[in-house]
Amino acid sequence: MAGVTDVTIRDATPADAAPCAAIYAHYVEHTTVTFEDVPPGVDEVTARIAAAQERHAWLVAERDGVVVGYAYGAPFKARAAYRWSCEVSVYVADTARGSGVGRTLYAVLLARLEALGLRMACGGVTLPNDASVALHRALGFEPVGTYRRIGWKDGAWRDVAWFQKPLGDDGPPDGPRAAG
Repeated sequence: MAGVTDVTIRDATPADAAPCAAIYAHYVEHTTVTFEDVPPGVDEVTARIAAAQERHAWLVAERDGVVVGYAYGAPFKARAAYRWSCEVSVYVADTARGSGVGRTLYAVLLARLEALGLRMACGGVTLPNDASVALHRALGFEPVGTYRRIGWKDGAWRDVAWFQKPLGDDGPPDGPRAAG
């Protein structure tokens, strides 16, 4: 898959928490794409990066030494049978929106999660959000349903559409999650 060539995709480090928090703060404060009301601080984002990297991944996109986006995988649900599924998210700085950074981040993340033995990636999209719907469809996610009026933000009920994409094959689970 062709991606942008002027960014470096790498594993996040604790030093990336501040730029990731700044990118996310914009979405929390100015959009309905996330249901958080208060942007998490650097310490909280540091903890989220560490938690994601325990069994999934948190990646950043860097352009000219500046973090311009991030994507991560997290547990889908806590029950044991869900351990081969994950929820994925991607956030891109305003300066990098529409440049292919989000698509490149997501593609690298999905390949990493598949290599870790995960078999299903799920993404929720607060509606309306034509760009995110298009991104998920372009990367092979299929729509599987919509939770209607599931969240209240900015004075209105919001719907969330769910998408999923198979990772790996249909055989029995393998990788680090098979034993646990």
